[in-house]
Amino acid sequence: MYSEEITLLPSDNGRLSNLCGQFDSHLRQIETRLKVEIANRGNHFKVTGGDESVKAACAVMHKLFESTGQELLTPEQVHLAMQESSIDDAVNAGHADTELNNHVMIKTKRGVVKGRGTNQQNYLKKIMSHDINFGVGPAGTGKTYLAVACAVDALQAEKVRRIILVRPAVEAGEKLGFLPGDMAQKVDPYLRPLYDALYEMLGYERVEKLIERDVIEVAPLAFMRGRTLNDSFIILDEAQNTTVEQIKMFLTRVGFGSTAVVTGDVTQIDLPSEKMSGLRHVLQVLKDVEGISFTFFAAKDVVRHPLVQRIVLAYEAFEKNNKPPQ
Repeated sequence: MYSEEITLLPSDNGRLSNLCGQFDSHLRQIETRLKVEIANRGNHFKVTGGDESVKAACAVMHKLFESTGQELLTPEQVHLAMQESSIDDAVNAGHADTELNNHVMIKTKRGVVKGRGTNQQNYLKKIMSHDINFGVGPAGTGKTYLAVACAVDALQAEKVRRIILVRPAVEAGEKLGFLPGDMAQKVDPYLRPLYDALYEMLGYERVEKLIERDVIEVAPLAFMRGRTLNDSFIILDEAQNTTVEQIKMFLTRVGFGSTAVVTGDVTQIDLPSEKMSGLRHVLQVLKDVEGISFTFFAAKDVVRHPLVQRIVLAYEAFEKNNKPPQ
């Protein structure tokens, strides 16, 4: 076992109480997540556990203590701070300062969006430097949200003329005619997560005006056939529900001056069992193609409620132990 002692300054009882949480709940949260033990007397703390875990815990406590002067800490903030100071980062502690200086930060009208942890940061950097990008992993890892942030940033910087948000309407088999309402009303339920991210970053009125002017276009995947998309930022969400033909069709729409981001989770495929997922197929076909980036997220990258992370891990473990015989 490895131990490290830290002293948090200034010695302010109000800030220390904020850091520790009611009945030391924030310290217990750090102990549980990073598998360490934390003992303290006043502003002196002793952290015991595995080498990397102790370093990560100390980094989290320093970081959280810095913010106690400005805000009241919540369990959500403690969780997100641990995501940003993950054990994987602690292993590479020697490079931490360099990495911090290279963080990608996207300014939107509603605030700053930045990657939480190494994987999200690398994802943002790849989107900034590649024309076609894949973000693959479980729910709650920020794949779609960060892609929308990059799209908003590119539009505001006039790097692209429009944003196009695409999703396969697989539940309706892409045969939308029998659904009530006009085309927007038929498609809206499938695209709601994309709308939500845009509203958060730009505000409702601004988004509605941009949609009216066709600067932002939201469409089902079937509507992409036959088009060539230049000077656009295109996001294909829920790509695990595309067929092999559909994702090939989508990728060949990308024109000059455009960036495409394809996001999906290969563990949540809603296609009929006889159909191969286009996302799963394309990851094999394009894995060695120059100029295309791939970012693979795991349960440790989940930035939603801590329970979501544990649910993802439980499903992964179950599926691993219950694979049908080949």
